[in-house]
Amino acid sequence: MYQIYPASFKDSNNDGMGDIAGITSKLDYIEALGVDIIWLSPHYDSPQVDMGYDVSDYEKVYPPYGRLGDMDNLIEETHARGMRIIVDLVINHTSSEHAWFQESRSSKTNPKRDWYIWRPARYDENGQRMPPNNWRSMFCGSAWTWDEQTQEYYLHLFATEQPDLNWESQEARKAIYESSMEFWLRKGVDGFRIDCVNMYSKGRLDDAPVIDSKEFLQDAGLIFCNGPRMHEYLDEMSEVLSKYDTMTVGECPFTPDRDQVLSYVSADVNRLNMVFQFDVVETGTSHAGKFRHVPPSDWLLQFKAAVTRTQQLINDTNGWTTTYLENHDWSRSISRFGSDAPEYREASGKMLALMLASLSGTLFIYQGQEIGMINAPSSWSIDEFKDLDAKNYYNEVREQTAGDPDALQAALERIQFIARDNARTPMQWNAKRNAGFSESAEPWMRVIEGYEMINAEAQEQDKESVLWFWRRMLKLRKEHADVLVYGSFEPFNLEGEETFCFSKTWKDKQAIVVLNFTKREQTVASEQLHGAELLVSSVAKPVNNLAAFEGRIYLKK
Repeated sequence: MYQIYPASFKDSNNDGMGDIAGITSKLDYIEALGVDIIWLSPHYDSPQVDMGYDVSDYEKVYPPYGRLGDMDNLIEETHARGMRIIVDLVINHTSSEHAWFQESRSSKTNPKRDWYIWRPARYDENGQRMPPNNWRSMFCGSAWTWDEQTQEYYLHLFATEQPDLNWESQEARKAIYESSMEFWLRKGVDGFRIDCVNMYSKGRLDDAPVIDSKEFLQDAGLIFCNGPRMHEYLDEMSEVLSKYDTMTVGECPFTPDRDQVLSYVSADVNRLNMVFQFDVVETGTSHAGKFRHVPPSDWLLQFKAAVTRTQQLINDTNGWTTTYLENHDWSRSISRFGSDAPEYREASGKMLALMLASLSGTLFIYQGQEIGMINAPSSWSIDEFKDLDAKNYYNEVREQTAGDPDALQAALERIQFIARDNARTPMQWNAKRNAGFSESAEPWMRVIEGYEMINAEAQEQDKESVLWFWRRMLKLRKEHADVLVYGSFEPFNLEGEETFCFSKTWKDKQAIVVLNFTKREQTVASEQLHGAELLVSSVAKPVNNLAAFEGRIYLKK
């Protein structure tokens, strides 16, 4: 599967913003990569406070992206190439500009009042008004906002402008299914990537445990995820989806328990086809507090343990898993897990491609990952970043430290390393103006320096490029689907801080994968490789030792 971020993929009319027609123009490129399905990040009408994850109308396209006819054409052209298309389903919350919320906040007696989550204030011992509970928003600050007009708080797990829908309301659920799901299924989309799929049932809205005694607000993900009615809601959604030939992949954070994950993806329950677990991309950080953590020096140990947990989900079960290192919410994998230094960038990109192509489950590739795009440079100031999450964090640090320069510099360095904007810079198509993304004088977001070297057109001409290696690996993955896609995963040498080695087994066939995560040569574990033949290396001429950031797959039959 190939994820497309519409704003940053391809601008067809040179207004500085990517659009649906631009995506359609690049379908042949995507098909040539070896992709089966494209996933479109939110294309709906939206005020874009959170880049489309604040939907104001599910049945309209965000005007700068195009019109409904452009989506009809994209769906048709995708199908004509033998690929399928899924779209983002954002139904934990809407925009505060959605007509439903406008009605809900108009009065306490409005019929749609209970379509959102409203609560009266609490008061402390001094009579000061307080939010209904101590939940911290995922985007900093309280998860509750006071509404002067109706004198109550409304819940928003994300931005203030993203009020949470109340799934307890049956009428709200019916409207959600019709407007956000069936409208697009009738148009021919093949399924959904479901945003925040385990957040719809929030239970009693109890206070989160106090982990940081110095703060009133506490991280509450383990409280508001996986609530008591989640399975009921997903079963109801499955009835809607059963009328169509669809696939689903749900975003499933704050779910560390294996059995709980299986309760969503087991074939026995028929709720979701698969979910995104966050174990791997959260290596060295956390979903709720990614800016507040610095990766430890032994991060590779965490990384290997996380890959093992998500891979072994399918060992001896009838569940399914996903494998990914990048999406619109996390920074570039080469910059995080390899090295984006010029001398190691390509090697890192190929090694990570080899690793991903050898893991079981459905493989997800994010736009630009296939050409080895990297994070924004350290020269970027906070003004270059657009994302609400990053800016909120930076402003919070400024307020808490009275603008201390050292604290702000440390905050900026965290943003430069992990911020979502690193994955949202324009796609690098060629060495021309704005990397061929747009001829506009001012694209909506700045293109990363160095695109003259890292772009699709240049790599198309170089069969030793990251792009060609991705094509090779996806072809190889399909040729050896039995062991690479479906095989059971078993790691070895989990204590090593330089290499990651594991086996994949399907019946009497076994693949051995060895990966060097350092800039130095590493020896290959010889015991496990006895009787194995080299299938592929990420370097052109492998020798005895693993080169810097080299990966290999061996086969035993």
